[in-house]
Amino acid sequence: MTIEIALHHRLGRFLLDAAFQVRGRGVTALFGASGAGKTTIVNAIAGLLRPERGRIVLDGDVVLDTSAGIFVPVRLRRTGYVFQDARLFPHLSVENNLRFGWRRAATPMARAEFDEIVELLGLAPLLARRPNRLSGGEKSRVALGRALLASPRLLLLDEPLAALDEVRKAEIFPYLERLRDRARLPMFYVTHSMDELSRLADDVIILRDGRVAAQGSIFDLLSDPRLGALVPAHGALFPARIVEHRQDGLTELAFDGGMLLVPRIPRPTGTDLRVRLNADDVMLARRTPEDISANNVLPVEVLSVHAGEADAEIRLRCGDVRLISRITLASLHRLGLEPGQRVFAIINSVTIDPQLGRPENGS
Repeated sequence: MTIEIALHHRLGRFLLDAAFQVRGRGVTALFGASGAGKTTIVNAIAGLLRPERGRIVLDGDVVLDTSAGIFVPVRLRRTGYVFQDARLFPHLSVENNLRFGWRRAATPMARAEFDEIVELLGLAPLLARRPNRLSGGEKSRVALGRALLASPRLLLLDEPLAALDEVRKAEIFPYLERLRDRARLPMFYVTHSMDELSRLADDVIILRDGRVAAQGSIFDLLSDPRLGALVPAHGALFPARIVEHRQDGLTELAFDGGMLLVPRIPRPTGTDLRVRLNADDVMLARRTPEDISANNVLPVEVLSVHAGEADAEIRLRCGDVRLISRITLASLHRLGLEPGQRVFAIINSVTIDPQLGRPENGS
């Protein structure tokens, strides 16, 4: 599916002037500070906002073209929208809230598909409850289910975790990841959270002051030094795959820069994961380190050195993967690091949330 967006709209002193294209499935995150224009864009896609000028094409179907006088109403756009506050009908049970979305579909799903979405989002124990007996995370899951049952061609999620505390966010994250990995439709996900961005997004559109500042793969943008303060560099994010479970209790992961050893992951070989390396957990050595406890030592090339007041950020290349190391100025001066040097990265800790991979056996 190809999505084309071009919007020009003024709201008070704020001007949205953004254009981009998105191809394929998966999660495209609209990322940026509050007031950057993220919600304005998804409202225009859904038909809740009529911009001054613009054009929106969903898989060849023009739903907005102000120059041609085209404005397809909300009910005909076939977009599912999940708001921050869930917006469930308080007088209806969970099942009837879901059925409301089911009935609104142009071509309602079969009962088996209804049951599949209930299973996907873990809603079976909640079907008889009313919204006032649900937690914030449970309400968000019901809102997701209702939107999916309307058979949308595009799902819009406007900061669905913003109103949740950390406990409830942790509760719903696995369901969002399952939805990302199993749903056969593209999603726009509005967020200003780096954690949500790194865990859920496939591609990212970074907005600043109503304009597109950058666009690309999540793995490329999070390690791009040119983005500076737009995407704070806490570390590296890259895809990996489980290739072996060793008898010594370690799991071997393959990635574009080589191999990593991590504590055993209870997933089958072939499972895709996302690996996060915190910049503070990547040490550097000029020579091959020997007799150390770290399981992972990777040959890398220094790409750039950025010295601050108290520490230095070293950008590294390991195969096709970009890594980041944060060291003290004293270490920088002692090692004499410069771009182009070949050194060794000693990985002290590897962060892998098992939910970041595709569920075992599709569950």
